[in-house]
Amino acid sequence: MQPSRHQVRRTRALCGALLTTFVALAALLTGATTSQADTTICEEFGSTTIQGRYVVQNNRWGTSATQCISVTNSGFRITQADGSVPTNGAPKSYPSVFNGCHYTNCSPGTNLPARLSSIASAPSGISYSYVSGAVYDAAYDIWLDPTPRTDGVNRTEIMIWFNRVGSVQPVGSPVGSATVGGRQWQVWSGNNGGNDVLSFVAPSTIDSWNFDVMDFVRQAVSRGLAQNSWYLTSIQAGFEPWQNGAGLAVNSFSSTVNLGGGTPGDPGTPGPAACKVAYGTSVWQDGFTADVSVTNTGSSPVNGWNLAFTLPSGQRITNAWNATVSSSTGAVTATNAAHNASIAPGGQVSFGFQGTYSGSFVKPAVFSLDGTACASA
Repeated sequence: MQPSRHQVRRTRALCGALLTTFVALAALLTGATTSQADTTICEEFGSTTIQGRYVVQNNRWGTSATQCISVTNSGFRITQADGSVPTNGAPKSYPSVFNGCHYTNCSPGTNLPARLSSIASAPSGISYSYVSGAVYDAAYDIWLDPTPRTDGVNRTEIMIWFNRVGSVQPVGSPVGSATVGGRQWQVWSGNNGGNDVLSFVAPSTIDSWNFDVMDFVRQAVSRGLAQNSWYLTSIQAGFEPWQNGAGLAVNSFSSTVNLGGGTPGDPGTPGPAACKVAYGTSVWQDGFTADVSVTNTGSSPVNGWNLAFTLPSGQRITNAWNATVSSSTGAVTATNAAHNASIAPGGQVSFGFQGTYSGSFVKPAVFSLDGTACASA
């Protein structure tokens, strides 16, 4: 992302927001569903919802050349990315998936905007697919503002660069390094003329990761670029292409904002992640099995559990054991069987399933136990 990004797209976004509102109203009036698997979007600011909780947007604002995305139940893929722009300027676009509000387009059921001091945790997970022969970054956009605004440009933007290819760089200049979420990052800081930008650049490519967005938000607060009285308005993940980009994909995305921040020990304050998930697979052509182990790393027993995760596009569960699964594709919740409902502190339960897949095989990006993000074993 470069300095002219939000100034270029501001007027176009207003038209995109009106189009999105019209489409949403039409869906409500006709009873149409908002989850549209394998839907192609080529409109400049066209968008749709997936899993009934996230918005996927084409968001082509920096070029008049055609860009198309194919939306699945778990993410999207760029199928056409014509044209190129100079690498010392703004990118062509930011096709992305998000939780929250972006230029009046709010994801269904979101609890954003939310005051930072009220957020206990914000677990998120992502799985990316990359291509050669393109110039781009793969990044999160996390937006903060002093007011709970749902439109326009926010005061501070946090970017997390999982990958960058070509001679592109974040807004501003390097200001050192930091360890955030257990990883080392190069830190950049600057202003693009519309908002402050704090960027965290991975020294090497990250394909997938589960983390707490609030770890990066706290960095912005500690550096004077936000305050605890401000609001988190959206959590977005996608790509900023400068040249080409067809084939880039978000395989899966998840974002949850757990409210209840405040004094530790309050009954309504969710604690830190207290679970760990191991996901072992055996894969053959068009088929696979998954063996899932859930460990209670907390100090209290778990009595009755639900493990939520999203199967990447093209995967389908055909049968399961030691758990009941809510869906065969997309967003899945595995619920305990009668014999493994309790997990003692330090204890572990296991279940498994068999499935089919098409395309490249990838594992789910994030797991949550009863609404709390789990670490990966």
